[in-house]
Amino acid sequence: MNRKRLRLGDLSVGFVYALANAVRTKGHDPQALMLRFGIDNSTFATPNARLSIPRYMRLGHAAIQLTQEPALGLAIGQQSLPVYLGLAGIASLHAPTLGEAARTLLDYEPLYGSNYRGQSRFERQESHAWLHFYSISPYNDYNRFVIDQVLSGWICMLSHITGKPITPERVLIEYPRPATTAPYEALFGCAVEFGAETNALLLDAETLALPGLSYFPGTWKSLLDICKTELLHLTRLHSLTERIVAMLGPLLKNGEPSLEEIARRLQMPAWTLRRKLADEGTRYLDILNDTRRELAISYIRDTDLSFGEVAYVLGFASAAAFQRAFKRWTLLTPGDFRKAIRKEG
Repeated sequence: MNRKRLRLGDLSVGFVYALANAVRTKGHDPQALMLRFGIDNSTFATPNARLSIPRYMRLGHAAIQLTQEPALGLAIGQQSLPVYLGLAGIASLHAPTLGEAARTLLDYEPLYGSNYRGQSRFERQESHAWLHFYSISPYNDYNRFVIDQVLSGWICMLSHITGKPITPERVLIEYPRPATTAPYEALFGCAVEFGAETNALLLDAETLALPGLSYFPGTWKSLLDICKTELLHLTRLHSLTERIVAMLGPLLKNGEPSLEEIARRLQMPAWTLRRKLADEGTRYLDILNDTRRELAISYIRDTDLSFGEVAYVLGFASAAAFQRAFKRWTLLTPGDFRKAIRKEG
């Protein structure tokens, strides 16, 4: 199957800009660190510039080592402004209420960041709303700070939009409780529930109804229309195969999704899905195997996940089963493949 190499995801260099500012607040000059990762002032001046997620995770880990601040992600979030997120951020600034601003930031997340594993979501209920950040588990020293940054950043940006400090009712974080929780409680203003099933903030109805400082109906509508157009252009997929590939990432860690499950998600009978894929010259099993292989290569090449963690992410029953499959695909063990790639780099 001819298809572009899968990417694990990327994000706006606005995230890097906030990271650099956070490093400064800790008394360090970030310039050498930025240059080490090929980032300079021209990077920030490039429209729609993005950084791969693996590269950003390595940058964040290096920044934590430089500052000796395990909770640096919280500080990065506090340096986040809506304008760093481009069009979606600018639109959120002109939302009528905090709730609409939050919805805009999450609904149009693909305009400033993408993750093959999933997407953030805004879940509104009658008396409150949950802001969910997609899972990037299993967690390690290279990605825990991203959770801190995003949740802290949401609070900072929404506070900026309304001109008032925002205090969530609840904060949920998937990774285990760290040695020190005081920075989290001080920042969020409530106890943080670690080891949770999701990464999320809970906002009450009163907070959601807070007015936006820069709301003007015409500007708000125009910006939303532009966001919708850009999102449609960005996410338009040209084949059923591509739609299935995009769907598989978040599902794989629970095992191999069946053709019937994919058909249900696509809202079509299984036999129709088989026929349409045959018309495209492929089968569901081929798509599943190719996607798993390409993702496995990406994880081994672009991240520092252990082989057991990669096996978990891709839904293998064990690390041994994953290593056998990887050798069948590449004729190399995951360890030999990673060593060869690092040696070339």
